[in-house]
Amino acid sequence: MATQTDAIAVIPKERPQGTYDDQGRLLIDGSLLEGGGQILRNAAALSCILGIPIKVINIRAGRQKPGLRPQHMTGLDLVSRLCGGRLDGCVVGSCQVTFDPGQIGQGEFVADTKTAGSICLLMQAAVPCLLFSPVPCRLLMKGGTNCDMAPQIDYTTMIFKPIAEKFGMQFEVDIRRRGYFPKGGGEVVVTSQPTQGLVGVPDALSLRGDLSKVYSRSFVAGNLPAHLSNKVSQTIARCVRQNFPGVSLQQDSLKEPDGAAIGSGLGTIIVAETSTGCLLGGSALGKPKTPAEDAGREASEELATAVHSGGCVDEHLQDQLILLMALAQGQTRVLCGPITLHTQTAIHIARLMTKAEFSLEVVDESKGTMMLTCEGIGHQNPYLSS
Repeated sequence: MATQTDAIAVIPKERPQGTYDDQGRLLIDGSLLEGGGQILRNAAALSCILGIPIKVINIRAGRQKPGLRPQHMTGLDLVSRLCGGRLDGCVVGSCQVTFDPGQIGQGEFVADTKTAGSICLLMQAAVPCLLFSPVPCRLLMKGGTNCDMAPQIDYTTMIFKPIAEKFGMQFEVDIRRRGYFPKGGGEVVVTSQPTQGLVGVPDALSLRGDLSKVYSRSFVAGNLPAHLSNKVSQTIARCVRQNFPGVSLQQDSLKEPDGAAIGSGLGTIIVAETSTGCLLGGSALGKPKTPAEDAGREASEELATAVHSGGCVDEHLQDQLILLMALAQGQTRVLCGPITLHTQTAIHIARLMTKAEFSLEVVDESKGTMMLTCEGIGHQNPYLSS
């Protein structure tokens, strides 16, 4: 049950106060709140876009393996190259890194995690930066496309992308090859279009409407038999009929063609669309020595939780929109379920690094439904602004 006290705890009335090192870099404590890679991604992106030098300390201090991992290093290096910045301390295990950004450039950039590290997490940091480039740019990213503890590439293309377009964010995604744990080896090309500036979304994400249709994509790859994806889809169909009777359901069950994926994998994504154009998702990956049906049940339960929360976005889209809301011109209102720790972390970084104003109002205490409002800073592309 959500209360207004909960809302105040998420967004304290007093703004976080910036402190600086002896070189004038904004100090960011990497151990706060979620205390993981999200702090690095959001801070690096805002640093690049706004030209704010940063020093991140206590990186992942509470994790079993503190400090930078190869995935984080790849993302930081990519953002640094996007703007010709200077990056110090970017080595495995480092708990402190400094970043002095330059001007966002143009061209084609390549980033390779050399592991199954998530391509989608690289995109979260890099693609917003290229919105403020002078011309269209290309990113070739190599790593994992469907990874645990990260959005699947299908989530990015089917849910994040169409919602981000409401803010004026334009990019295309070409999935050249999928890569699964532990080999990785996936390849994704992103072509971004520059924008003069993002715009707030005051209405499109504040009214949920009725559930109108559900779509699922279930897949297997590598040495896994094709019939397992059918089992996942059948499980999803039963869950959808039980939770959302009468709603239209479309399903794809497939085995990735030879050469279209590296490694073996099983997984699914479910997308629910409402009458007002809201998109909510549920996803899961198969686990070794567990029935394929478990992935279908897990994704279905995640979707059901998102739908029953009464919001216009699911818990994974919540935090991904914060950076866009902060940079946009004007007001954005997002009806959402209970605020996650990732969202709380993203709001903290946005308030620390920008003058964006966030507020939170409880809409339905029984469901934990909240209305998150942001007055963005209206950042303009210096290359395109008149």
